[in-house]
Amino acid sequence: MRDASREVLRAIFGFDTFRTGQEAVISEIVSGGDALVLMPTGGGKSLCYQIPAIVRPGTGIVVSPLIALMKDQVDALRQAGVRAAFLNSTLEPHEARQVERKLLDGELDLLYAAPERLLMDRTLSLLDRIQIALFAIDEAHCVSQWGHDFRPEYLRLSALHERYPDVPRIALTATADAPTRSEIVERLALGGARIHIGAFDRPNIRYRVSDKQKGREQLLRFLEDEHRGDAGIVYCLSRRKVESIAKWLRSKGWTALPYHAGMTKEERESNQRRFIRDDGVVVVATIAFGMGIDKPDVRFVAHLDLPRSLEAYYQETGRAGRDGLSANAWMVYGLQDVILLRRMLEESQADETHKRIERHKLEGILGYCEVTTCRREVLLAHFGDTLAEPCGNCDTCLEPVEIWDGTEAAQKALSCVYRTGQRFGVNYLIGVLLGKEDERILRFGHHRLKTYGVGQELDQSQWRAVFRQLVARGLLTVDIEGHGSLKLTQTAEPVLSGERRLELRRLRQRTRERKPKRQTGAFEGDRSSPLWHTLRQLRKELANKQGVPPYVIFHDSTLAQMVDKQPLTRDSFASLSGVGHTKLSRYANAFLDVIRGYAEAGGN
Repeated sequence: MRDASREVLRAIFGFDTFRTGQEAVISEIVSGGDALVLMPTGGGKSLCYQIPAIVRPGTGIVVSPLIALMKDQVDALRQAGVRAAFLNSTLEPHEARQVERKLLDGELDLLYAAPERLLMDRTLSLLDRIQIALFAIDEAHCVSQWGHDFRPEYLRLSALHERYPDVPRIALTATADAPTRSEIVERLALGGARIHIGAFDRPNIRYRVSDKQKGREQLLRFLEDEHRGDAGIVYCLSRRKVESIAKWLRSKGWTALPYHAGMTKEERESNQRRFIRDDGVVVVATIAFGMGIDKPDVRFVAHLDLPRSLEAYYQETGRAGRDGLSANAWMVYGLQDVILLRRMLEESQADETHKRIERHKLEGILGYCEVTTCRREVLLAHFGDTLAEPCGNCDTCLEPVEIWDGTEAAQKALSCVYRTGQRFGVNYLIGVLLGKEDERILRFGHHRLKTYGVGQELDQSQWRAVFRQLVARGLLTVDIEGHGSLKLTQTAEPVLSGERRLELRRLRQRTRERKPKRQTGAFEGDRSSPLWHTLRQLRKELANKQGVPPYVIFHDSTLAQMVDKQPLTRDSFASLSGVGHTKLSRYANAFLDVIRGYAEAGGN
């Protein structure tokens, strides 16, 4: 069976070797075992069930939470020569009957369905009449009631094992900490499954976090400097902000589309379709966007607001660079983000246990933002993974953070919070420390405090950074009922008394973010190359004729190999990664004509 899996990998999908962890999972499922698979987005999870479904007799049944993406997933498989289909509400009755007939006749390798559709009596009766190769439960973290992608219908999927106890099952997710893994195992009755945890590192993604000053202007500089013409996602916390940023980016010449739960289903699906099928589209979204996105050429994910947790951040940034080429995970955040997230949490209907867990997660993402060491080390450690050495591809590695003894500044800030009654927000407190003659300060008599005017060695931005770090370190907490006022915690006492020294990050003073060096290790050829653009144009034309996204023809990484190697024969074209037998037959001549023409013109 191992040889059969390798043959499928090469002949159908066009790859010579498995990625780390794939072969062990595939072997487990092919031999009839169950598995829970944790691999990063872009780590090759799909092949872990697609290849066994092809190798094993029968049809592989794939549970997918988003029907809007099933067609693209199926289109990509069909391009590779795999017999795939989906059953969902987008099909007309006669189309659904055609799929059902193919299923009964044994003409499908893979069938995709949403959990609601799969568990209907009609669908189950169909499954009773066929040979099932496997059940694949994608985005398995949706079963966790602690996650922001919770889908209650996933709780019923354990019924599959009860009805078909001999069919192997594979549950897959990119983000699951230990409690979520336990919940997946329990709720899907996977007690006998082997757990495969892949390396969480995505070395092609560059992680960067900056203090939020003028967020939209910072975003625009980032886009203009590094991502003109690229596809990307910008995340915001509120629907109103999503609409505002999308409109503003359009006014600056960007193709920017909003996406949030307040839009109609038709609007969301239309914008998502444009993002997947067109080049250079930027989606501005809440967390409602992104789960299951298969678009491989997303070159950046930007956060204009703080995510709720490191799990959410890792999942959202993981939508960049799925093709293995370099990508950016860029974020700006400020203390106001913390206040907003805390308010949203405390005002939610969740019970106190859930709120306590979410507060802990918020503390985790705050600590990540203010870290002075390698960001990737901190991010991976959260998931129980390690690096042998600092990554060299995050902002703290590329531009090491300057550390300073902030004990005295912290004492002044904490004392100011205490002496003003722990009833004021950061802007007011900074005003007191700077000795501003503010009407409110004078009215409350805080100009007579010992802390009034004692902080003039730092400016407003630097003090804001100090307060932000004190919140991140847990010395201060945000009082939501007090409209964002800051309060001391018990951990502040040793600093106030001088028993504990405190090192802080020094705020980088620069008016313009430095354009970083290009990442190494992936294709970074001149994207102004005429051959690169001509190949992309050919791919787009072929995709448009078939009504499919360009990336299902070939990924950018395969086009990059064409630019690098410039194959002139079918044999050399067949050796490119991502070129299986079906794609060789369909597309070799068209792409070889372009490459030969470029070579004959002297490469100009």
